[in-house]
Amino acid sequence: MTLAGSESTTFITGELDSPLERPLSLVIVGAGARGAAYADLATKRPEVARVVAVADPRSRIREAFAAKHHIAPEYRFDDWRQLLARPRIADVAVVAVPDSDHLAAAIGLADLGYQLLLEKPMATTEADCEKIADAARRNGTALAICHVMRYTPYTAKLGQLLQEGAIGDIVSLQHLEPIGHYHFAHSFVRGNWRREDDSSPLLLAKSCHDIDWISHIVGRPVARVSSFGSLTHFRPEAAPEGATDRCITCPLRDTCAYSATTLYRDGLRNGGTKQYFTRVMTAGELTEEAVTTALTTGPYGRCVYHSDNDVPDHQVVNLEFDGGVTASFTLTAFTPLENRHTKIFGTRGQLTGDGRHLEVYDFRTETRTVHDTSVDGSSAAEGHAGGDEALINAYLDALHGGRPELIVSGIDASLASHRVVFAAERARHTGTVVQL
Repeated sequence: MTLAGSESTTFITGELDSPLERPLSLVIVGAGARGAAYADLATKRPEVARVVAVADPRSRIREAFAAKHHIAPEYRFDDWRQLLARPRIADVAVVAVPDSDHLAAAIGLADLGYQLLLEKPMATTEADCEKIADAARRNGTALAICHVMRYTPYTAKLGQLLQEGAIGDIVSLQHLEPIGHYHFAHSFVRGNWRREDDSSPLLLAKSCHDIDWISHIVGRPVARVSSFGSLTHFRPEAAPEGATDRCITCPLRDTCAYSATTLYRDGLRNGGTKQYFTRVMTAGELTEEAVTTALTTGPYGRCVYHSDNDVPDHQVVNLEFDGGVTASFTLTAFTPLENRHTKIFGTRGQLTGDGRHLEVYDFRTETRTVHDTSVDGSSAAEGHAGGDEALINAYLDALHGGRPELIVSGIDASLASHRVVFAAERARHTGTVVQL
């Protein structure tokens, strides 16, 4: 990596061939849940990274973020586009803006010379993903997509077991993503990803992680794809008798499985996983007044049967890889909020995983061996089973330590798995098998 001139005005290039002798500087483009989480993880290593700028249109969130990370007033922006109108101010841009803004933000920042850590999905169309990849290539950008599942200790151990031949050669794979009933209601019925025209298809918004992960595990290109799915439950005709447009006025609010008043007030009062969703619906203000106001006037207070959502609430994807390996993937709203479940069927055994534990059944000995991949006993739902922190550490070490091989969700791999997602959506809409 080339360094010249003063530290304050010269930044790393895409030539990651030697260690850096100063901390990397980061600008957080979108200080919502994902941007804030990545910033917190990066700054756990102040000798490696520091956050120097933030762009977010929400003044309260932007100012709180800036205060936490000691960002100077002149480096607090209310629109990420302001970064495009001035010279580069950091080594890395962490892009966590809405999906529809990924194309313009990623290309504009790459053209200015920023290294890019880009939240998934890359973009909302296949053509736009290609454009981002082209921009990264022509600028020599160190681009990583936040496919955090590739980086978890669980995935690393799974890869090791497969490499060692624990179940022989993979023949087929079965994978379930149990989104969880209240998570789905929050994000995909009431929330930002409820409509394809405003965001992206459900498979892209939620499960490009899983399609990417399956491809990573099998380790071969996908040859053919089919897919089926629809919106079957969260529709007006499924509403129970007496349901009103808003939960706060609904006589069924204390008995409905999808009650917004129950979800968000439980998150406010009792904490836990639900508090994350409460924090999102109130833009971070955890008070009774803020929750009541959001339930009364905001999108998260709407009845799940009377929203304007149109994305499927269940979907299956079938994959055939080069060489004949097959995989089936199911995503569904109608589950508890729990870890993903995977079974891999090999020529010498079967491997079963739940995001933390890996059980190997050996055909010859008829024995079962269980591996616990959590070093601290945490669940796989926490920080994506360590994937968030492992992703950040790998990306920072790749740039700061001159070790580009640590980026395992780079341009080519991520673009390939996104193409599979778009092919699956074509298959679902046309009722055909799509050849890649």
